[in-house]
Amino acid sequence: MSVRRTGSPRSRRHAAAGVLLAASSLTLTAITAPSAAAADIPARGSARMGTGVLAHDGQHGTPVPGGAARTEGVDVSSHQGDVAWTGLWTSGVRWAYAKATEGTYYRNPYFAQQYNGSYNVGMIRGAYHFATPDTTSGAAQAHYFVDRGGGWSGDGKTLPGALDIEWNPYGAACYGRTQSQMVSWIRDFLNTYKARTGRDAVIYTATSWWKQCTGNHGGFASANPLWIARYASAVGELPAGWPYYTMWQYTSSGPIVGDHNRFNGALDRVRALALG
Repeated sequence: MSVRRTGSPRSRRHAAAGVLLAASSLTLTAITAPSAAAADIPARGSARMGTGVLAHDGQHGTPVPGGAARTEGVDVSSHQGDVAWTGLWTSGVRWAYAKATEGTYYRNPYFAQQYNGSYNVGMIRGAYHFATPDTTSGAAQAHYFVDRGGGWSGDGKTLPGALDIEWNPYGAACYGRTQSQMVSWIRDFLNTYKARTGRDAVIYTATSWWKQCTGNHGGFASANPLWIARYASAVGELPAGWPYYTMWQYTSSGPIVGDHNRFNGALDRVRALALG
């Protein structure tokens, strides 16, 4: 049986070439287009305090005004850029933490304005480090942090450095580490930080992450102040060992700067922590 062909030989060649070109383009697109999962992964260095709180723990109200003495604070990172510190001071904010570093590969380009600006308006301020236990050791990250703004001085206006240890925004929640490995990594960071500065670092975390990734380890509570993350009307359950919190990040949508916190005590207790 014969097959009838339509069109001239030249037009048939052009049609065949078009089919090949289209197939080639589809293949190239399939190779070069990022997967949906890859597109959702943020750039390294973009993490900040509370980066996973809403996604994992949600928002359950805000604290009720009144009650025991609390002192308002904020935490900032490159997401806030240059911060209007005078406005925050006028609103009643009296202490602040600025992100200094992440891993051993990132420094906050706004750190100087944030760290010095808060100090200059009268706030008691400190620096924090976003931990990435899947990249380098705890000791290496503690050295990197101290060398790039995370140190401490006994001037009464500088808070001890804070270790931000929480959900991994770049991959598996526990950074691919077992619970015992995570505890060892945290201990490595804390011991190195204290050896460099003479101070015990603050631990910032969420109870649900701490349970999942450290097995609810209670061994740091005697030395390291707890900064708990929970966006709710009450602080809720604390990680094992800590009978109380020192700081509480209670929202990521506060006035002027999103991340607002309460210190568990009056301003004189904030000064006491700064003095050591």
